[in-house]
Amino acid sequence: MFSKQTIRDVDVKGKKILVRVDFNVPLKDGAVADDTRIQAALPTINALLDGGAAVILCSHLGRPKGVADPAFSLKPVAVYLAGMLGKEVAFAEDCIGPVAEAAAAALQPGGVLVLENTRFHKEEKKNDPAMAEQLASLAEMYVNDAFGSAHRAHASTEGVTHFLPAVGGLLMEKEIQYLGQAIAEPRRPFVTILGGAKISDKIGVINNLLDVADQILIGGGMANTFFKAQGYPVADSLVEEGALETASELLAKGGSKLRLPVDVVIADAFDNDAQTKVMQMAPIEDGWRILDIGPETVAQYGKVISRAGTVVWNGPMGVFEMPVFAKGTFEVAQAIADSDAVSIIGGGDSAAAIKKSGLADKITHISTGGGASLEMLEGKTLPGLAALLDK
Repeated sequence: MFSKQTIRDVDVKGKKILVRVDFNVPLKDGAVADDTRIQAALPTINALLDGGAAVILCSHLGRPKGVADPAFSLKPVAVYLAGMLGKEVAFAEDCIGPVAEAAAAALQPGGVLVLENTRFHKEEKKNDPAMAEQLASLAEMYVNDAFGSAHRAHASTEGVTHFLPAVGGLLMEKEIQYLGQAIAEPRRPFVTILGGAKISDKIGVINNLLDVADQILIGGGMANTFFKAQGYPVADSLVEEGALETASELLAKGGSKLRLPVDVVIADAFDNDAQTKVMQMAPIEDGWRILDIGPETVAQYGKVISRAGTVVWNGPMGVFEMPVFAKGTFEVAQAIADSDAVSIIGGGDSAAAIKKSGLADKITHISTGGGASLEMLEGKTLPGLAALLDK
């Protein structure tokens, strides 16, 4: 399924390898708060070190808007990585220019260097060839292991491939194999669960999946837009007014394949301490809003999931950050964990929810890239992947 060369196809001994990783991790009080993405990069880093390479890591973190902002420095990540690898990790205060060049020049085989945030330069997001060339000058080969950024054509994800031989890392390979396989040759029945706030983020996904999935189960805030498109008043519920016409078209196209909640949990405020009640889907009275799917929907969705051969889930079923509205999301997670299906969780909030539910070890594959996994489900080409050398 993976048609690109990987680090397995090249000799890295004695070479300086520039690796684009996805170290866009949450920081709290200047320390790493969730190391999932760092953990995911370790197999590639260790394989390169075992192969005798000098490893130069680059990544973005957050949205510093093209200026050096200490709040988004990768220095805490470098410190954390050193602990995980059990060895010294050097850090360069810039990703290009004299500081980066000196640090890269000093790096010996078996050494690891983390470069400062690529987005401290506005040229990164513009995929500026001059920046890409400066990055490339630090190394003799490029490895893209940042699936979470592969849907962006930036200087560090696509531009650099014009100046160095470029192959995929082990995480990139794994992500593409699972997600690609799910769409191209799924074990059937193929069930997709889509949640989250907005339909507009997932129009392309729904359109693409209506052709390949056997069932699409809808939850989260996006269900409200479908309800309103069906003519239900939804009071204070989150609705994407601009997507009502699209929702109607998708409902018409989807027919019985596209399933909406039959009951919902409503509340009189967006608050964990709000008054709540469960109701069959009907007009919502003023002052109330839908914040989760109801127990009957959970049971119906659970039945569909239990018979699935492949399940792909992207987006929570309700406001799972508040315990009172987390039940739908966690019970759907439990149904997936209990099934015999090949299960793939598409990054972002769904990955956070599955970790919070304590069921992560029961899932076949949890993607590290929310946006990238959505674009794959949509059938789009990822620039960071397309730029790699073919097998």
